[in-house]
Amino acid sequence: MDDMELADAGGEGRQTRCRYCGQLNTTRADAIAGAARCGRCRLPLSDAPHKKFAELSKDDYIHPADAKALATLRAIPGLDTAVKKLLKVTGESVIRVIFMASAVRVTPKQCPDLYAKLQVTCTTLGVDMPDLFVQQSPVVNAFTGGVTKPVIVLYSGLLERLNDEETLAVLAHEVGHIHAEHVLYLTVAHLLEALANVAIAAAPVANLVAQILSGTMRAALLAWARRAELSCDRAALLVTQDADVIGRTMMKLSGGTFASRVDYEQFLVQARDFQKNYDERALDRFWADIITSGLSHPFPVWRVSEILKWTESGEYGRLIGGEPQSAAA
Repeated sequence: MDDMELADAGGEGRQTRCRYCGQLNTTRADAIAGAARCGRCRLPLSDAPHKKFAELSKDDYIHPADAKALATLRAIPGLDTAVKKLLKVTGESVIRVIFMASAVRVTPKQCPDLYAKLQVTCTTLGVDMPDLFVQQSPVVNAFTGGVTKPVIVLYSGLLERLNDEETLAVLAHEVGHIHAEHVLYLTVAHLLEALANVAIAAAPVANLVAQILSGTMRAALLAWARRAELSCDRAALLVTQDADVIGRTMMKLSGGTFASRVDYEQFLVQARDFQKNYDERALDRFWADIITSGLSHPFPVWRVSEILKWTESGEYGRLIGGEPQSAAA
């Protein structure tokens, strides 16, 4: 039964407008605080405000490691020419063809709560609605690809693990890639990651990539793509406006189905300990950097520590309060 319909089941009705999507919901007057959810986006109903950013700049939240890696990437001679040539040859349309044929397209009538969450995210960050697909896969992941018409794909393995607020965080992270103008280089980085698959690596496209992109370009693209994730975690926080939602999402990425037995507060202690060791111990920093160089994303615990640093620095609070980070600096 939808929460909007609870009033019909007994008890005096109370109308609450969803702070996320704007839907007017009628719930029982005696409903437990925080238990009622919007009948449209399925996010918790609350009287607290939800900030929408009218003129958010990517420079307001981009992580310094992202900015530094991107500057290094763009300094490589011929990179943009090579990237555009590669996308012209492989064709961004292949992304749309693959998912139109193999995944479920999310629309106002198909998985409407996911569509509503995407609208919430795009409205909050000020981004045009991209196409959204759900694809069957045990992999707990999501990605954004395309250039002129971005596409977001959520894997079923991810959605099966996350609650509604955490799903909003993932969608906001992916829309963050669009808002931060990551999609051009990110699409090529995804192609490089796919070529790590033995079967795909044997395909003719692998030789094509090697001919167009130098080894230096490939390494720099993947190094930047990992750091770009840190910026998009910040974008996710700007949408959820609750650091614990980001932390619990990362806890599930770390602990999988075992996460239900994990103490969240102790997980945060672990994140702080990791960051402290990384900052103070050269050997820990060396191994963390070496190991993540072979990954598509930073460690989840590391990502939590970065979000904690951002909130505790006051930069996130200034943005929520209406003061751009760039101006505050």
